[in-house]
Amino acid sequence: RGVPRASAAPPDQLVARSLVSLPACATIRPRQARDRRAFGPPTARSRPSRRRLGAPSLLTAPPMKLPGHVGMAVGAAALVLAAGAWGCRSAQSQSSQSAPGNSATATVTARRGTFVRTVRVAGITEAVRSAALAAPRMAGQGNPTLVITRLVKSGSRVRAGDVLVEFDPQAQIRAAFDRLTDFQEMEQQIRRVEAEQAAQYAGDETAMTRAQNDVGRAELEVRKNRVLPAIEAEKNNLSLEETQARLVEVREARGLRRRTAEADMMIMQIRRERLERALRHAEQNAAYMVVKAPFEGIAIVQPVFKGSAMTEIQEGDEVRPGMPIVSVVDPGTMQVRARVSQIDAALVAAGQSVRLTLDAYPGLLFQGVVKQVAPLAITSTVTPPVRSFVALVSVAGSDASMMPDLSAAVDVTVQKREQVLMLPREAVVIEAGGAWVRLRKGRSFTRQAIAVAEVSEEQVVVQSGLSEGAVVARSAAGGV
Repeated sequence: RGVPRASAAPPDQLVARSLVSLPACATIRPRQARDRRAFGPPTARSRPSRRRLGAPSLLTAPPMKLPGHVGMAVGAAALVLAAGAWGCRSAQSQSSQSAPGNSATATVTARRGTFVRTVRVAGITEAVRSAALAAPRMAGQGNPTLVITRLVKSGSRVRAGDVLVEFDPQAQIRAAFDRLTDFQEMEQQIRRVEAEQAAQYAGDETAMTRAQNDVGRAELEVRKNRVLPAIEAEKNNLSLEETQARLVEVREARGLRRRTAEADMMIMQIRRERLERALRHAEQNAAYMVVKAPFEGIAIVQPVFKGSAMTEIQEGDEVRPGMPIVSVVDPGTMQVRARVSQIDAALVAAGQSVRLTLDAYPGLLFQGVVKQVAPLAITSTVTPPVRSFVALVSVAGSDASMMPDLSAAVDVTVQKREQVLMLPREAVVIEAGGAWVRLRKGRSFTRQAIAVAEVSEEQVVVQSGLSEGAVVARSAAGGV
């Protein structure tokens, strides 16, 4: 009791149990018995029996004689086991051939060349020569709205003197005629006042002459006083004094009236000048209703907000004075206004060569030079803690695709060394203790320490530890 029973399984089950011990790489299925009835029902010899402790097990029992067809099944199973073992050995040999250090590992040769280190910045294209044309401000008036009656098509090429924008000039022409009428009325009024003053001057001169003659006659009468009675002599003296006083009064009155007339005329002259300036301003305002191109280039209509969308200005729209309408740019001279991060600001300087591409046209490549770098940093409106420096990059040559307000990627060459030993960046592992590569020696790779002089995003300059022509693994991170 408590001893496991030993049972005698049919021969086909013994074959299936032997196949379970095959390696994992084998995919052999146990052969099923074609006819279980061929073995017949279990006999008394095959029936399980109780055995005492210490009794011999079936594993140590003498071999059992099997029928002929069962022996053939066992032989077939042995052949299957041999084939599975051979397949496992082939798989192991193939896996050993693909291990690191064989010919399948990608390699690269250390060669001498030109090391170039670049810094990438982003910017916006703009024209060096451009003119922003806005709605004119009316001289001598408030801020009346203007109606666009004619507008150039955006993107069209224009020549100097071509009409770009034309506003409705009716109000300005009417104002000019009104100012002209006021000016002409003032001219007529001045002429009338001048005539009146001339007549007044003539009357004053006549009164002055009459007073002088009266004084002369009174003086002649006074000379007769020696032969006249005293009463007559006294009358003559009083008459002389009266005429002299009248002469002084007439002289002073004439001077006062002349100064008054001159002051009145000066006021009228000021009014006339004011009306003349108003007339000139009105004529200029009428001329301002036509905006022409200052030079040859491409006309670009400025977009504006209408409701909640950004659209271009169209004919018939009302605009305010001073509002930008059209820009004329010269595509022959373009530049890029880029922002350099404060981390790379110390590397970028004026005079460095650049290569730039346009996001809208990735297939085009342009050359240029850094023209200017701002001395002071500016704060970004999106990320206030981040500061950057504005750099102006001049673009060499011209292209029809180079238009203003296009985003550009600029690669600034900050360092360049000739005839130096270089490797790709992925072939070198740079750690705190130094740098190393996987150097090929024969059919295997060994770890080789090197000294690095310069590092960029794509290349590494080898200072020592490696000779020209040495072959190393392209990916050093794969291990040795």
